[in-house]
Amino acid sequence: MLSQTSCLGGTLVVAPTLAETTGAQPSDGPREGRRKLKLVVTGGHPGDPEYGCGGTIARCTDRGHDVVLLYLNRGEAPGKLKDFADARIAEAAKACEILKARPLYAGQLNGKAVVDPAHYEAFRVILEAERPDVVFTHWPIDNHADHRAISMLVYDAWLRMEKRFALYYYEVSNGEDTVHFSPNQYVDITKTEPRKRLACYAHASQSPDKFYSLQEQVTRFRGVESGHRQAEAYIRHVQSPDSKLFVD
Repeated sequence: MLSQTSCLGGTLVVAPTLAETTGAQPSDGPREGRRKLKLVVTGGHPGDPEYGCGGTIARCTDRGHDVVLLYLNRGEAPGKLKDFADARIAEAAKACEILKARPLYAGQLNGKAVVDPAHYEAFRVILEAERPDVVFTHWPIDNHADHRAISMLVYDAWLRMEKRFALYYYEVSNGEDTVHFSPNQYVDITKTEPRKRLACYAHASQSPDKFYSLQEQVTRFRGVESGHRQAEAYIRHVQSPDSKLFVD
């Protein structure tokens, strides 16, 4: 499911998947004997995990894995009416239902992210309670402060939890948000892209016509890189354990 890449003499080499080397046809259904994994996909706001990882999330839940979408905030900001936050929460609940995931919130405010010792500790407690096998988070070189914040909170928790879970970084709204992203692993989302689209459009208050179009350009480009129609791309931390999550 997930192909690894390396640069040799400036040439991108994509390692074949098990299905490609054996001729087997991968199935997105649960596999007998496969251990059920716990995944936590973090994002600065409701919608970020869906846009960056929605196709991957759908593949994982289809395979029987347990997925939590952990949002740094509820999408509300100081001065906004409570009804606005309630609407964002309802949108996230709908998106999670489409992806067969569970929403969770870290309790910070949109645009007012805090990264300090107290918030490092509070976030670690949340993450540790979920006992994840795999965590996805924003690439830290990002133009949005909330994205950078949750990336740092995740990284600190990973270190303090002795690097027990596999750590992957994802991209969102390249150029506008994520920058300097050079992936080393890819997931073919050709079959699950329609569900990703539905999940992203569930966030109706967030201009999905604009932002999904931008993200689709990214997945099509990553598809060209990896030999698929559409793909989501990731950077697995060099010191991260290999979860074997994406082995077909």
